[in-house]
Amino acid sequence: MNSRQDSGRAAENLARDHLQQQGLRLLAQNWSCRGGELDLVMLDGDTVVFVEVRYRKHAAWGGALESVDARKRQRLILAAELFLQRENRWGKQPCRFDVVAISPGDSGLNWLRNAFET
Repeated sequence: MNSRQDSGRAAENLARDHLQQQGLRLLAQNWSCRGGELDLVMLDGDTVVFVEVRYRKHAAWGGALESVDARKRQRLILAAELFLQRENRWGKQPCRFDVVAISPGDSGLNWLRNAFET
């Protein structure tokens, strides 16, 4: 594992711990499929939450939230659909997509609920 992967995993663990402190329950971490990977899949009440964790060491490369572009959103939506097909006990639950952006320096962690709402 390189240092970028290490910081990504550390960011995912930080996000997971933060969300669990807020009452969410972990269903899966680093769930992989042919179409991509879901960083965190959590349960918020009865809502299945697909969480994309973004870590940016340097703001000059663009903020962590801005890094979730339309193509990345489509891949996440596809992966979420596959997750719900394979884990069919969650298939009838409401779902949402959240982004947790982690950047050093500022407040550290920014949790954006319903990140894909327009």
